Formats: sequence, C-alpha cells, structure tokens
Amino acid sequence: MTQRLNDQDFLAVIDATPLISIDLVVRDQRGQILLGYRDNKPAQHYWFVPGGRVRKQERLAQAFVRLTQVELGFSVAMDDARFLGPYEHLYDDNFLATSGVGTHYVVLAYEIQLAEGQSCTLDDQHSEQRWWQEHELLASALVHANTKAYFDSSYRL
Repeated sequence: MTQRLNDQDFLAVIDATPLISIDLVVRDQRGQILLGYRDNKPAQHYWFVPGGRVRKQERLAQAFVRLTQVELGFSVAMDDARFLGPYEHLYDDNFLATSGVGTHYVVLAYEIQLAEGQSCTLDDQHSEQRWWQEHELLASALVHANTKAYFDSSYRL
C-alpha cells in the first residue's frame, strides 16, 4: 500500500520534481469531446479533459484503469485506448496556492472512444461536464491551452 503524503510534504514534492499523470481525451459517437470545469488548482476555472496522477508503485496500466473509474465512472483498460503521446503541462501555481511553487506534469495522453449509449460521470474536482465540438473548444478562452494542445500543435508549450 502506498503511503499518502500530508499537504506540506506533497507541496515539497511538487516544488522539487515533475509529476506523472494520464489525461483522457474522451469522444462520444458524434466525435464530441468531454471536458470538465475544474474547481481546483492548477487550471482552476478552466474546462479541461479528465485525468489524474500516477501513484508511487502503481503500474501505468493499473493507474489507467483506476483513473478511468474515478474520472469517468467506469473502467477502461489501457489497451482499449489510443496513445496520443507525451505532453508537458507547466503551471505557475499549485493545489495549495502557495506562492512561488509551480507545478510540472509529464502527461501521457490517451483517447477513449465511448460506445453508443455509454455515459460518463466526472469526479468531484469538476463542477460541470460538457461535450464540445473540437472547433468550439479550440476557439474558447474558457478551455485551457493544455487541453487545446491535444487537438492543435500550435498550443503546445
């Protein structure tokens, strides 16, 4: 079992190292993309794809199943998704809003195609969920640039 860090110890980790995460580009049968409105930092008050951190001692395939269950409400095996590639997300802030500590993620992005009639339930980090057309999300100032990077290389940092 992995030991959970208290907030201050986790902040020290964020200050010293990048975090590894998995982001999920979820498409429905019409090709629309699922985004959630983030309530927490970083990327607070932006629309963002679902995703989350990989835990210590957790295999990527295990993390993928856990994250799809937590973030979407159902489990998906990593082999059933399409790997989009590695990305970097750099933020000036952190989950505690502590001044001077930025957050650096190394993100493994995957695309999931929903089956007809399948629905998603986002986690408690998001107050809303919405399905977007790709051109809509690229044009919206409310969608974070790190999400836009999955659809348009000109947004990559």
